[in-house]
Amino acid sequence: MKDNAYNDEIDPIGMAEDMQREATEESDDQPMDDAELQSIIASEIEDAVSYIDSDLSPFRAQATRYYRGDPFGNETEGSSHAISTEVRDTVNAMLPSIMRTMFSSERAVEFVPNGPEDVKVAEQATDYANYVLQSDNDGFLVMYSTFKDSLIRKCGVVKTWWDERTTVRIEEYTGLDEQTIMLIESEPDATVSVISQYDDPSITPEMLQPQVDPMTGQPMLDEMGQPIMPAMPQLFDATIKRTIKSGRIAVSAVPPEEFLLSRNARSLEDSSIVAHRKMATVAELIEMGYDEDEVMTYVTSTDFESNDEYLSRRAISTTIGSNSESNNPMMMRVLYIEAWVRVDYDNDGLPELRKLCCMGEGYEIVRNVPADMIPFADFPCDPEPHTSPLEATSVFDLTKDLQEIKSDILRNTLDSLAQSIHPRTAVVEGQVNMDDVLNNETGAIVRMRAPGMVQPLTTPFVGAEAFTMLGYMDQVKENRTGMSKAAMGLNADALQSSTKAAVAATVTASQMRLELITRILSNGMKLLFKNLLHLIVTHQEKERTVRLRNEWVTVDPRSWNSSMDVTTNVALGNGDTEQKMAMLNTISNIQKDALMQMGPSNPLVSPAQFSYTLRKMVELAGFKDSSQFFNAVPADYAPPEKPDKPTPEEILAQVQAQSIQADIQKKAAELELDREKMIRSDDRERDRQESDIMVKVQEMQLKYGAQVDMASIRAMMERDREAMRGMSAAQAQQQGPM
Repeated sequence: MKDNAYNDEIDPIGMAEDMQREATEESDDQPMDDAELQSIIASEIEDAVSYIDSDLSPFRAQATRYYRGDPFGNETEGSSHAISTEVRDTVNAMLPSIMRTMFSSERAVEFVPNGPEDVKVAEQATDYANYVLQSDNDGFLVMYSTFKDSLIRKCGVVKTWWDERTTVRIEEYTGLDEQTIMLIESEPDATVSVISQYDDPSITPEMLQPQVDPMTGQPMLDEMGQPIMPAMPQLFDATIKRTIKSGRIAVSAVPPEEFLLSRNARSLEDSSIVAHRKMATVAELIEMGYDEDEVMTYVTSTDFESNDEYLSRRAISTTIGSNSESNNPMMMRVLYIEAWVRVDYDNDGLPELRKLCCMGEGYEIVRNVPADMIPFADFPCDPEPHTSPLEATSVFDLTKDLQEIKSDILRNTLDSLAQSIHPRTAVVEGQVNMDDVLNNETGAIVRMRAPGMVQPLTTPFVGAEAFTMLGYMDQVKENRTGMSKAAMGLNADALQSSTKAAVAATVTASQMRLELITRILSNGMKLLFKNLLHLIVTHQEKERTVRLRNEWVTVDPRSWNSSMDVTTNVALGNGDTEQKMAMLNTISNIQKDALMQMGPSNPLVSPAQFSYTLRKMVELAGFKDSSQFFNAVPADYAPPEKPDKPTPEEILAQVQAQSIQADIQKKAAELELDREKMIRSDDRERDRQESDIMVKVQEMQLKYGAQVDMASIRAMMERDREAMRGMSAAQAQQQGPM
């Protein structure tokens, strides 16, 4: 029993195993060896470069050449070299619709709040992310390039990052005074270099006043007894060097050959490596914070000298200049790779995402930092299930053979037409002057030794039969891509005799394929905006005042939730603009009737939903900013409550009260009128008495010469008059309530 207890409590074997495990854990906490990490990243980059350059780039280079309409390479001398540009025509027909769909809406992409408290934040984040994409960056052209890469070269890629740069700006100024120079020198980012100093030409010595003693107010004198004159004001010509540090979110379309992805990846998230390689200039790398001496050691020739895709895109310049041709060291180029790799760098058994920056042909690691996101958004055209997004089906894949077939038919048709217009000529050797035969001048004479020595070999034109085949190829292209004249509303001959329903069905069927591709591309917009939101929240460290919806708004994203979901809000759906507008008009009428009949607090339609319908109608009409016409009503908007309607009894009581009040007011008016009449009658009587008294006083003065105090008489009469008015007012007050 003691032995068992001893073993249960102490267990030397278990203690040894625990000690060994702790020692192993302590050793595992040490970071991965630099040599091991260098080996891993070099192996991953080499495999990804091989996958891109050897497997994908040749196909994408061919797609570029087909889009541009380059010759196939099988042309023969003396025959037609015409090219049917099916790839370019189809892509150029699809792009306007895709761009209009993505950018015609006021909010093509919206952030979804996680709770009621995030509604306002989500709305402001949506507006600000769109502002960053389209105002801080040229979002339209970035997305145009991306969608074009997707349609032609299988997949487009957009990179987003926080771009911190230090730029140097040199400014030259003339005629600066001393105070201005001192003010500029006090700026922390400015360095002043004075070029020249000279007297101010606008001031003459006669304009200068002697210096005055502040104590006595008298001019100051020198040892010779002469007034001390101030120094002539100086002006400066100077060069000001400003070192400006700035940071902003940058968005850029990545050239397909610069984007590296593992060959076994099915998405960006499960790829063992996601990288961006480019030939960066020495100046660019110095702006990123690298040391100039370190960067110069990695200057090398371009990594794209053997890349077919890079070369095919350079239609004019077919040769690549080396660094030896540049006399400016700052413009020399270095192979620079930013790679995002999931490795167990801290040996804790869990792989974490790290950003590894490499330079040179040996992919030497020059920066190793942890990362919290992969700053890329992919836009595959038509992705194949369970494969890499870089291997999606493109428009080129669908129309490549059609371009070859139609080009061959077009060439043969043109050759047949040329032979029918300019037939070959048979001549009898030695019987014809060959110079005359080879002369193509109109009306030229051909000298023959005998008649019939020159005969044209008539070749009939057989190109008419080829037109049917060209039409069939167009039908095949329409079935594959969905792009036709009907889809663009241009096929008047095919639609003019059809019913309205048939026309709508034809147009809708033609647009379905394009809408599918647009929906797929909109998923890339969701990932792009999630990356933008993450960068805004994690890197913008201060408030910023921008103009959103025609109002200046202060944006402080430091308190935003970076985990908000994203939803697309592109204007997709069946029907053309006219049909959608008619349907929205019908919906708005129904909503308006419901609001009028059931009130703003009804359970069917809210004012926010009615506002949304009106704003969508404005957007569909082509006005991007619907806030200029209708405000967005919050979803939690509660209209003010109206007072309850009074009952009939309450209405009757109110009418009776109003009638009584009217009678009282009428009685008071009558009393006031009687009072006025009484006062006026009293005034007339007193005025008459005053006149009689004045006449009698005048008679007494004339008859007896007696002096009468008229002021006392008038005062007495006025006193009685005021007493009468006061009494009438008191009586009116006593009778008023009655």
